[in-house]
Amino acid sequence: MKKYLFTIALSGVLLGSAFLIYDRLNSGPEYKADLAYSSFIKQVKAGQIERVEISGKVVKFRTSSGEDFETYNPGDPNLIDDLLATGAQIRTTAPEERSLLRELFISWFPMIILIAICTFFMLKMQKNGPGAGNLAFQKNKAKVFHEDQIKITFADVAGCEEAKEDVVELVDFLKAPHKFQKLGGKIPRGVLMIGPPGTGKTLIARAVAGEAKVKFFSISGSDFVEMYVGVGASRVRDLFAQAKENSPCIIFIDEIDAVGRKRSNSGMGAGNEEREQTLNQLLVEMDGFEDNEGIIVIAATNRSDVLDDALLRPGRFDRQVNVGLPDVRGREQILKVHLQKVPTAENVEISYIARGTPGFSGAELANLVNEAALLAARSDLPEVSMRHLEKAKDKILMGVEKHTMVMSEDDKRLTAYHEAGHCIVGRLMPDHDPVYKVSIMPRGRALGITMFLPENDQYSASKRKLEGQIASLFGGRLAELLIFGDDRVTTGASNDIERATELARKMVTRWGLSNKLGPLTYGEETGQAIFGHPGAQGNAVSSNVAQMIDEEIRSVIDRNYYRAEKILQENMAILHLMADALMKWETIDRWQIDDLMTGKEPRPPMEYTEMKNRISPESTGHDKDNGISLQPGESFA
Repeated sequence: MKKYLFTIALSGVLLGSAFLIYDRLNSGPEYKADLAYSSFIKQVKAGQIERVEISGKVVKFRTSSGEDFETYNPGDPNLIDDLLATGAQIRTTAPEERSLLRELFISWFPMIILIAICTFFMLKMQKNGPGAGNLAFQKNKAKVFHEDQIKITFADVAGCEEAKEDVVELVDFLKAPHKFQKLGGKIPRGVLMIGPPGTGKTLIARAVAGEAKVKFFSISGSDFVEMYVGVGASRVRDLFAQAKENSPCIIFIDEIDAVGRKRSNSGMGAGNEEREQTLNQLLVEMDGFEDNEGIIVIAATNRSDVLDDALLRPGRFDRQVNVGLPDVRGREQILKVHLQKVPTAENVEISYIARGTPGFSGAELANLVNEAALLAARSDLPEVSMRHLEKAKDKILMGVEKHTMVMSEDDKRLTAYHEAGHCIVGRLMPDHDPVYKVSIMPRGRALGITMFLPENDQYSASKRKLEGQIASLFGGRLAELLIFGDDRVTTGASNDIERATELARKMVTRWGLSNKLGPLTYGEETGQAIFGHPGAQGNAVSSNVAQMIDEEIRSVIDRNYYRAEKILQENMAILHLMADALMKWETIDRWQIDDLMTGKEPRPPMEYTEMKNRISPESTGHDKDNGISLQPGESFA
């Protein structure tokens, strides 16, 4: 943009200077009169003029006293008559004539300047490269990274070893293609990286370029599409033409679903047509008549389900690499990479943090380390300790504490019993995730929070565990009801009821966990036709089956509601004790909860330096593994 603004400003200066020169050439020589014309006329009428010589607009005259003067003739029509009346001698000369060449130059000078400026811009656009067309907006917007600009290697990528293995052979091909060609092997033309946001898809692509030492073209899918029809296709052509000139190289298209969505016959406007033209050109460039030898296309998306089938076939994106969320070992490797960049205390246990963050992506782990560094800097400390990492994790999982939010004592006590109800039921239900923290400190939109955290990475859930979650969700409402009576029950359990109902409905209609209805999927049409594709269809149900579904959902809810009520009635003393502890400390951890569940007064909150010494495999109940993470089992008031 700066370059174009400078060019426009320079053109304006040159054009203005040219017109000034033209005006100077077109005007006569600058003339300064010796005597005012009015004084000259007075002398003429007084008969004081002896001789006059008129040459164009210049009047030279001699007075009766013998003095010579010049003045400017404004074109007075009575001047000759006045001079003849006084008997002055009059002499005239023909005006100087310009040469034909000069006249032609003056006439064509503005046109010559305009032609020169237009020629300059045309040459500038042609210099931008083939395929760019005659307009700058038709050029691709890819950022080009040269071999020495990419410092990232596979050593900087952690937590996704399987994905790295899938792309290592791309590096081998770019470094030594003859090793594959002599056996007739062909390297994949395209690699599609699929995974949730923040898992390192872009990082892997840059590491491939850094390892292979080739040029790297980076562009987003939305950069192809503009309001002008045909611009997207032109940019695709220009990108591949530029890549061919720099082969071998890598083209990385981020968020390819912006241009790679499924095509349809609905014809919903020019915008949809423009996107399809861009997709068609991309399909041709990736696998058309022309060979793109040495060009590897790497694309990333978290919406592979919406991509066009022609884009996913072998010959275009031959290989799909799943970059999923890291497991505990991957999280530990990622944390090591990020913690190397900050000074850390000796008490930092990376493995403990890794076990406590299942479900975290690489980007979230990087954010956790950054938040911990900010907390340490805010306290003017020279290094990041375990306490800062734990506080940063709580901030990410539960939200920022609202210290300025004022709650009355009655509201705090009601919230304390509500969260204590969640905690006790969840702690005593079989197969339930262990309780990590309970707090009545407002965070985000919640007045209180009970966090249940899984022991390990989990990939499925049993029926017993799901029913335990439903029971624990009703623990808060039941605690309010048992302690304060029916007229003091609040709306704080609205989210709990919604989530419990949703779990029960999925158990009956989607997961086949109902003995009465069996392992069938029940449902209705869940979507409308979009872009020519019908909505998702479920099995249509009759009114009798719909009534059976409602009765079975009610049965699941009632069964676990009464289970939770029975647990709280049998542990009423623990409920009072835990509510008092929450009123005193506002937040209690799992070690304080251990004390409360045995009927003892809870210990004061431990510093995390002490916490490390208390971790042992012999922890009772659900604390045998100290993994910590936010899962669907947490409960908000």
